[in-house]
Amino acid sequence: MKRKTLIISISLNALLLLVVFIFQGMVFPYIRIAGFSPLLLPLVGTGIAVHEGRVAGGIAGIFAGFLCDLSLNEPVGLFTVLLTFSGLIVGTLADSAIRRGFVTYFILCIGVLIISALVQMLPLIYFGNVAISQLMPTALWQTVYSMIFAVPIWFSIKAIGKRVYRESYSGRPR
Repeated sequence: MKRKTLIISISLNALLLLVVFIFQGMVFPYIRIAGFSPLLLPLVGTGIAVHEGRVAGGIAGIFAGFLCDLSLNEPVGLFTVLLTFSGLIVGTLADSAIRRGFVTYFILCIGVLIISALVQMLPLIYFGNVAISQLMPTALWQTVYSMIFAVPIWFSIKAIGKRVYRESYSGRPR
């Protein structure tokens, strides 16, 4: 990949992460459905990992996780570590074992969101003495609400990939 193409790819993916961060942290807390807010940044990290592979997935995971920690006011590092590892694992799978496409992305997003919900529940279970049966409905509804946005996020990532691919092989932007 040429240096210019790499810079364009990184810039467009960073812009997508920033836009999704704004929606997750500043818009959707005020647009709750039945008291639930969607968790969108893991969808972006997973999508970049599926579309671009292990290295880009790990890097996107770091930034998506950091922004997720900021937007949820979580202890810094919880989602950073989780989404970095998920980006690396999903990207490695995309590079070697799974077919890159929407169905795969959708299934992996469900898995990453469920793991994210479990990570959010751990402090409540261990320190708050809350039963997991009380937290599971919230986790499931948050996952369902978040998955509504998997489609536009996937097509945004695909559009970025197509633009970068065109520019890298045509020699000029279209």
